[in-house]
Amino acid sequence: MTRAVSISLDQFFRPQPGGIATYVRGLVQGLDSLNDESLRLVGITPRGDPTQDISDLALERVNANASINVLTRLWARRSVGVPAFSDVVHATSLAGPFGGGKKDAVHSAALHDLLWRDEPSASTPHGIRFHEGRLQLLKRRDDVRIISTAPGLALRLIDEGFDPGRVHDSRLGVDDELTVPDSEAQVRAALVQRGVEGPFTLYVGTREPRKNLERLAKAHALASSTNRDLGPLVLVGPSGWGDDVERPNAVALGLVSGSLLKGLYRDASIFAYVPRAEGWGLPPVEALHAGARVVASVTTPSVASNSEVVRVDPLDVEAIAEGLVQALSQSDDEDARQRRRASVASLTWRNAALDHLAAWQ
Repeated sequence: MTRAVSISLDQFFRPQPGGIATYVRGLVQGLDSLNDESLRLVGITPRGDPTQDISDLALERVNANASINVLTRLWARRSVGVPAFSDVVHATSLAGPFGGGKKDAVHSAALHDLLWRDEPSASTPHGIRFHEGRLQLLKRRDDVRIISTAPGLALRLIDEGFDPGRVHDSRLGVDDELTVPDSEAQVRAALVQRGVEGPFTLYVGTREPRKNLERLAKAHALASSTNRDLGPLVLVGPSGWGDDVERPNAVALGLVSGSLLKGLYRDASIFAYVPRAEGWGLPPVEALHAGARVVASVTTPSVASNSEVVRVDPLDVEAIAEGLVQALSQSDDEDARQRRRASVASLTWRNAALDHLAAWQ
């Protein structure tokens, strides 16, 4: 018997799809990889054009025939655009929808973080009100199962008053075997074009205050003054709000192709990621997946218990600098790189899909 799983794709229609879009893409990829002919995957889209290509998503698409702003408002109370044949309705963010489908349909919502509380300066007053309001709405809606994607978040929700039986943990994935990394020569050529020769330290992510790049740049300058193998600090990712600070010892590449990104992860002397607050933290796991040495803040949940990672206080520049030096002293032979890859081996989108299916039972 076919089971229709309807998933919100609204994140792909927002100005900055961000990490939630990565989660949605990975979840669809993982569900498709199960080759389960009983699953019918359906994506719910708003009116208009996506800001990120979704032509590769292996699912049917149903247009809700309303703009993303209208849907975000209405989905709090109404199931606009949700196919009536849905056996499962999964909201991939706090936008919704939280209902609809068959009479006995399973409803779930993914919750990725509480960053509007942990780092309120990273959100607008409107954003804080929106997220807090939706969290409280879901707390009251005991018919909606919560899928928590960040380590420790489920316990926080239970402490918040959510019924433990409603909250389900899910792993996230970092596997992307379809993208072949650029060769070392290709990576080197791309860096030389930007004036980077020799070794380099890599950061991947949006450039915004929460990501703590000012302290990372200061720590890198301090550590690299006596450790030349750190090389310059290379920043990959889009410019976010508040990114108007000069960083003399850093080179910003902006957005790069997936193949170049995988090559950069592989070839970096060190990967450094020290946000003040983080929901999960995909980049350090991607770096480990490539075998890189990693320095991450103690506030990064994705590597909170990973013994292969040098973890540092994000508010202490000297501690970050010491972490960079410590990571540089770690072995980087093939055995060490394989240990780092093995430390994140269970974080696959197939496993994420299995975790979601278990929550929908």
